[in-house]
Amino acid sequence: MTGPAEVEDLLRTCAPQVLGALVRRYGTFDTCEDAVQEALIAAARQWPEEGVPDNPRGWLVTVAARRLVDQVRSEAARRRREDSLALATPASELLAHAADEEPDTDRDDSLALLFLCCHRDLSPPSRIALTLRAVGGLGTAQIAAAFLVPESTMAQRISRAKQTIKAAGGSLALPAGEDRTARLAEVRHVLYLIFNEGYTASGGDELTTPELSTEAIRLARLLHRLVPEDTETAGLLALMLLTDARRPARTGPHGELVPLAEQDRGRWDGGLVAEGVELISRTLPRGQVGPYQLQAAIAAVHDEAATAAETDWPQILALYELLERTGPNPMVTLNRAVAVAMVQGPAAGLALLDGLARDKRLARHHRLLATRAHLLELLGEREGAAEAYREAARRTTSAPERRHLTERARRLG
Repeated sequence: MTGPAEVEDLLRTCAPQVLGALVRRYGTFDTCEDAVQEALIAAARQWPEEGVPDNPRGWLVTVAARRLVDQVRSEAARRRREDSLALATPASELLAHAADEEPDTDRDDSLALLFLCCHRDLSPPSRIALTLRAVGGLGTAQIAAAFLVPESTMAQRISRAKQTIKAAGGSLALPAGEDRTARLAEVRHVLYLIFNEGYTASGGDELTTPELSTEAIRLARLLHRLVPEDTETAGLLALMLLTDARRPARTGPHGELVPLAEQDRGRWDGGLVAEGVELISRTLPRGQVGPYQLQAAIAAVHDEAATAAETDWPQILALYELLERTGPNPMVTLNRAVAVAMVQGPAAGLALLDGLARDKRLARHHRLLATRAHLLELLGEREGAAEAYREAARRTTSAPERRHLTERARRLG
């Protein structure tokens, strides 16, 4: 018997492949995406009870294709067939190879779908939202949480994005020229968001969602192989590897958050660290350095320190100063404030936080409050630190972070 979690992992892996197969055959992204979602729902209900078919991708393609045909033939009967679609499909047919399947190839249309979802006619938020759903496998609720908007708003945004692609006649053909460069940047940003959602979940009881990080790394590896000359794509992959290497040590035995300085570095994944350091070391000398490469370089400095006390904070501060020059970003400034505090003392870091508190994007963010609490604690101002920890705990949507911040406040009294 396969559990719901294993089925969910399998469906997330299959989703872009199935969608790519349908789009290549029928050419209508919006209706194909709807049909694939219906097939995924049917599988999520049926497989944990009846077992995963021998050919899950073929099963999904067959069911999704049937659903698509049903949509075309009779929209009036759509709701009735949604409940009976999977049951109406003969088991022998579901277990056989799908008509759409290409058993002699291992075609993965995830990258082509990524470019399609970053179509020029879509707004940047719509590109990201649609890609997260169609390729990243995130649900509408998860995407809405990432963008801090209501789920209904995000559902409407995704629906409009699909209609826009339909009107524009989007296909799975890879773009060229300046359009390729621009959409490649959007693709990188989407993968970055998927990875971050997996590394630190925006809500819920678990700190991480490893399957999302793993999927983001898988897609980043594919993208790097497709455009090996692109140094920012290499930087993004290195950043993911160097960051994900710490994931085994980020949580304790009961799922509690373990800060970087307190992690058992022996639990870090040495293979990922070595791969990430080698990749960013090989990439940095090749040309203009962008933000992903700089973030990867910062991650490499952290990962190469044998202990937290041996961290080369002056080098990290210099890298953050370079990163800030690539574009204004309050989160980068927040991280630079930590580096400033480690090099020049907590008071200097707190002075930078005072400026960030006037930025509406970050003024009430729990990370600003948590950082202030940490620096006040380093200064020995226990009462102020405890109050800041409690306020940060009230504002975070992550249960593990809330428990961690509350415990910090409790220790200070």
